[in-house]
Amino acid sequence: MIDMATLVAGPTAARILGDFGADVTKVERPVTGDPIRDFEFRRDDVSLWWKVIARNKRPITLDLKNSDGVDVLLRLAESADVLIENFRPGTLERLGIGPDVLHARNPGLVVLRVTGYGQTGPNRDKPGFGTLAEAYSGYAELTGYEDRPPLLPPIALADELTGWCGAYAVMVALYHRDVHGGPGQVIDAALYESLFGILGPLPSHWQQNREMQTRQGSRIGFTAPRNTYRTRDGHHVAVSGSSQSIAERIFAAIGRPELFADPRFSHNLGRIENIDALDDVIGTWIRAHALDEVLAAFEAHEAAAAPSHDMAGLFEDPHYRARESLVTVRDPELGDLSMQSVFPRLSATPGAVRFAGRPMSSDTAAILRELGFDDDEIERLRAGGVT
Repeated sequence: MIDMATLVAGPTAARILGDFGADVTKVERPVTGDPIRDFEFRRDDVSLWWKVIARNKRPITLDLKNSDGVDVLLRLAESADVLIENFRPGTLERLGIGPDVLHARNPGLVVLRVTGYGQTGPNRDKPGFGTLAEAYSGYAELTGYEDRPPLLPPIALADELTGWCGAYAVMVALYHRDVHGGPGQVIDAALYESLFGILGPLPSHWQQNREMQTRQGSRIGFTAPRNTYRTRDGHHVAVSGSSQSIAERIFAAIGRPELFADPRFSHNLGRIENIDALDDVIGTWIRAHALDEVLAAFEAHEAAAAPSHDMAGLFEDPHYRARESLVTVRDPELGDLSMQSVFPRLSATPGAVRFAGRPMSSDTAAILRELGFDDDEIERLRAGGVT
């Protein structure tokens, strides 16, 4: 697999596939490399984001504006199953490595193309970043509080989600090729569509009823109770009562089982219509108890609640430990380095984090040798600034 994308979305798709055993060659520009190498957060001037997103990848530098660099890439593509890129539409073609050229060399190649707005449409040539997609998709307009502006997520949500969607699409394309004898194909992944796709019934609700969900903080439009509440000792806990039985258990957990007979709270629609009063009842009880007391009461009644973890909390959480949701790898630059483990869990092919993101060009010579270049040719490419 060739990962020649930069930043987050495309490289995330490659990272996921690499977690499950794909041999990923990470192609970077000489000298500057992938811009994410310069992103926060850092330790000892090493990007921790790079360590995570480039794990299980072998880095090589190539100047694709040089004909020798293009030749190396085409030789890589001849034996690859997948190529991932995120140039603006038309850029790959101008470099002489568009899908038609790639498929002439390797008809079975799957090409994942990640852009802000997709390969077609009036916005195709506009600059596209995850932040813009989070607004353009309709997601940000739903996030935050009604009396405040739309709220952008504090993580690269559109990019990360598109990475997961891209990895899924690659596997669908490979299944079509390998099981049904189909050809390689091109996957057109637009950042905004990954977030638009998770809005559930909201587009249909607007089209049918001309109604739109407004910003509601931590509440949600289709079920109640659903919110975060502050505990006596300053923590926060999330509570969800998305079914009648769970809502009844919540009332029992807070010592108010009679509320289920109250017409305001006896069914979901009533709870939504009387959400302020419902939140006041639950919030008042939770504010009077410490986090451990709240969780114990909810657990005793099999009601749905969970602590709102910060990073320190999840590192100490026994469930995270038992499932090994965090994995620690030995890194030559940073020593023991913790990051998210492989997900999802597959029983026969569980995947692994074999190594964290490596220094720039650290596998260039080895990869070139695998392609048949001898030492003199490798030195010529290095001296010419191609690698």
